[in-house]
Amino acid sequence: MPSPSVSAARPDADSIEEAKILLREKIRETRAKRSVKRREEAATAIATNLLSLPEVQAARCVSIYSSQPTEPGTLPSIKALVERDVKVLLPVLGDGLQRCWGEYHGADDLTQRAPGRPPEPSGEALPPNALEEADVVVTPALAVDPTGFRVGQGGGWYDRALASARSDALLVAIAFADEVRDEGAPVPRADHDVPVHAVVTPEGVTRFAH
Repeated sequence: MPSPSVSAARPDADSIEEAKILLREKIRETRAKRSVKRREEAATAIATNLLSLPEVQAARCVSIYSSQPTEPGTLPSIKALVERDVKVLLPVLGDGLQRCWGEYHGADDLTQRAPGRPPEPSGEALPPNALEEADVVVTPALAVDPTGFRVGQGGGWYDRALASARSDALLVAIAFADEVRDEGAPVPRADHDVPVHAVVTPEGVTRFAH
């Protein structure tokens, strides 16, 4: 009996993306049902857990993102980092989806440059390789599996941006606890996907061995 081909054993790119789209829709529906109070409580707990990481405590520069309303909140984490005199970099969507960065200078400095886009620093956009300064890179995630692979918001922005991260930088995803999948439940994975080293939820921190 002939052995199965590689293409038969592994889903094609279209199937992977379709599975991701369905997973994103389901998780976004669940996120939308959380009350404002629960989101605020989760954001505070996430900040506590993120700041408990030794790598974050030792960091001089951290890249993080400005969360959208239904995402696990990042503002308390950003404020806590600034209070520690940590340089904070936020994503900036440059021309042609270029992966740029901007330094955080306070909540009043953030501006939403287009509908649906997260708030960005209003100052000078830094080039993609500015991420090399970050000791810790915090990424969004809609789901994370036991090997550290994540499903992001779509488009692969962060997976491609991470190519500019230092090899010794800690990669951390932020998610809700019910979005961290059990053993045997991997997320759909494309060739460009990059695994993270840990995931932070309101309930705690999970590290991955890879």
